[in-house]
Amino acid sequence: MDEEQTGGSDIGRDHAREWGDAPAPTYRDAPPEHPFVPIDPDAPVSGHPTEFPDSPVASLSPENDWSAAEGLIFPLLRPAGTAGLHVMDVDQDVLQATASQSHAQPIVDDGPCGLSVVYAIAASGFDVIVNGDHLLSWGIGPESIQDAAIANLAAWSASTPWTTESSGERNLLSSDSGQGWDASRVLLPEVRAHIGAALGGAGRILVGLPERHLLVAATMRQGDEDFGALFAEFVVEQSGGADEPIDRRLFELVDGQLVDFAP
Repeated sequence: MDEEQTGGSDIGRDHAREWGDAPAPTYRDAPPEHPFVPIDPDAPVSGHPTEFPDSPVASLSPENDWSAAEGLIFPLLRPAGTAGLHVMDVDQDVLQATASQSHAQPIVDDGPCGLSVVYAIAASGFDVIVNGDHLLSWGIGPESIQDAAIANLAAWSASTPWTTESSGERNLLSSDSGQGWDASRVLLPEVRAHIGAALGGAGRILVGLPERHLLVAATMRQGDEDFGALFAEFVVEQSGGADEPIDRRLFELVDGQLVDFAP
């Protein structure tokens, strides 16, 4: 027992003396010469440069500068009844008068068929939902956000492909890019026109918006109501398993407009 303890101590001492190719460490043997010198505000913290809210980098961030945010705003469909500050209730004078208070409620707009729309600043790996504090910081009204969001969505949608599938006379069209704006495409008139041109003329055009990452549409021909039931089940399943669900309902495209499906 004593030998084991002694051997262990020897090993510890051997390791303490072996520094390999690195120089021997040095230890402070006196206090700093100027312990009361103020800390350099530009000194790195844990290896990272320090940034302050009033620094040029921070002031040009999308959350603080509209010119930086304008090209990053997108509309997002949300479930009906999403809580927030409705765009029609935004009062710039009230926001300015209560600028010292928090206005963290998201700005909420009206979507088709009772759905809600929020606006998001696209960031790397996440989104920042636009709220009243952003309006104060940017010094703009909600109309500017609406216009920018639709313009950005249209530009993205124009270069984003669709997936088409066919089985006999059954045709399916979907958008599932993984970039997060797929369901929102239905807000664009040109997208609804594209869906109508691709699937119309031979039956009713069914549309599903189960989750943020999926817009799916299909043609239900007369006498093929079984397919309509299968399509509805698919939408429910997709919405139920989604991280960001939107709606389990089945919609229909009629004269270029999204309406509730009536069997």
